[in-house]
Amino acid sequence: MTTREAAERFNELAQQEKWFEIQEELFADTVRSIDPVDSPYFGYAEGKAAVRKKGEEFVARIEAVHRRYTSAPIVTGNHFAVTREVDITVHGLGRIQINEIMLYEVKDGMIVLEQFIY
Repeated sequence: MTTREAAERFNELAQQEKWFEIQEELFADTVRSIDPVDSPYFGYAEGKAAVRKKGEEFVARIEAVHRRYTSAPIVTGNHFAVTREVDITVHGLGRIQINEIMLYEVKDGMIVLEQFIY
């Protein structure tokens, strides 16, 4: 799978809010997930199982979803990026809005890195 094909499939699933399906289908076993060092929401995870656990733990804390949006991907070389905007109520944090750039690196047809910039 090319980077463009991975980005297109990512977009198809992201528009349906199928984030765990994205992880299962497109993430390499050695994927790394990086958030800003001082993030109050997430940390660092390495490996497909650890990245999934990171997401599951956060999703379990969501009390209400007010708005979600993911842009179409921009592709260059072995990377693609999307913008993501969410307005959610999270247990322990209250109502929060996250506006971020999500950067992905593809190697051998699989996503090996996701990095969140917010």
